[in-house]
Formats: sequence, C-alpha cells, structure tokens
Amino acid sequence: MIEVPQIACVKLHQLVAAWCVHIFTASSAVIGVFALREIAHEHWNNFFGLLALTVAIDSCDGALARYFRVKERVPSIDGALLDNIVDYFTYVLVPAIFVFESKYFTSAGAVAASCMMVLSSAYQFSQVDAKTEDHCFKGWPSYWNVVALYIVLLDLSPESNFGIVLFFTVLVFVPVKYIYPSRTKQYRKLNVLLGLLWGISMLVLILQIPTPSAWLLWLSLAYVAYYMLLSFWLTIREEKRQTQHLQ
Repeated sequence: MIEVPQIACVKLHQLVAAWCVHIFTASSAVIGVFALREIAHEHWNNFFGLLALTVAIDSCDGALARYFRVKERVPSIDGALLDNIVDYFTYVLVPAIFVFESKYFTSAGAVAASCMMVLSSAYQFSQVDAKTEDHCFKGWPSYWNVVALYIVLLDLSPESNFGIVLFFTVLVFVPVKYIYPSRTKQYRKLNVLLGLLWGISMLVLILQIPTPSAWLLWLSLAYVAYYMLLSFWLTIREEKRQTQHLQ
C-alpha cells in the first residue's frame, strides 16, 4: 500500500476546503434564481426567505475565506470579484425584477424604479473605494433586497414606494461611510448584537407575511434608523477629525 505523504494530504484538504468556500459563495446565485420563480406566483414568504438565505451566506463567506486562506490557496480565482458578482445579482437584480413585476408600483414607476436600482448600484459596486480600508461602505450599499422586503411589509401606495426607491438611489451617490456591522471597529460588539436581533426579527416578519406584527415591524425599523444615523454620525466625526488635523 502506497502511503501518501502527510503534508500532501494537508495541502489537498486545504485546497478542497478553499474551493468549497468559493462554491458556497456562488451558491447564493443559484438560490437567487429559485427566488425569481416565486415572483410570478407572489409567494413572498418563499421569495424573501430565499433572499434571507443568500444574506446569511454573504454574512459568513468572507470569514470562512479568511479562515481557510482562500486567496492564498486558490489564487486563480478572485474571491472578491466572485462575491461582487453574486451580490449584484441577489442584492440588486433580483429585487429589481421584483419591483418590475410586482404590483407595488405603477407601470411607469416600476420601470423607472428598477432602472434606478440597477444603474445606481452598478456605480456603487464599481467604485475603487466602494469598501474602505476601515471596513465601511462608501455610499449606501445597495441593500435593495431589504428595501423590497419593507415595501411588502409596509404595504404603502405605489407613489410612496417609488419615493423610497428614489431616496435610496440618491443615497448611493452621497459619500457617507456606512458601517459593516461585523467588521467596522466602532461599536462592533453592539452592532453585531443589534444586527443579529434585527435579522431574527426580519425572519419572523417574513413568516408573518401578509399580516406582519405592527410592533415588530416598527422595532425592526428602529434598527434601520440606528444603522443610518450611526453611519452619518461616524462620517461627520471623521471629517471633523481630518479637518482639525489639517489645521
């Protein structure tokens, strides 16, 4: 029986693990395709449940990639590029198709809103400094899957829904640094805790569609307000520090 050197086995194991992380990341795109099937039938519980699964994958694949040193062990694959491709599909294109096909917008509003989402996010994703060195997002980070979910949960008028899309489209181009809850150093533990609680509340709300709990919905919106206000405040504070340093 031929014995395989232990070091070779370790390297093979590491290589397989690294490739599995890439496959794990890419699986979000497959899940996004299945989510598209639910739009025509207006099965919003299934649709947003599948999108929530893609968010869960996106939330942990980066940590897995760093743990298994994927960049070092599979240098022929650009993991960051793969992640951006998958995210653009699941965070932008799938929600844009939802907007285009659903009854939450007027016909003209659906066309305009979906175009705004796709074009603004193309700009946001392609910026060289879209993700800053201190682990923040420059400009609103195209969470259109979350926007789409709140459009269903709030069940507002088509005009209000269009206004929401327009508002966040504008924010894409405003150079505010938005926190990355699991990586931004400022208030990291609090951000992770609140983010987890918000995620749990959103899963419950998805299960409750079409009659979500009002108090839980507004509680989830409180976290959204916290996320936005903290990002604005940290950006303003950093700009003041830089101004004082130059003086």
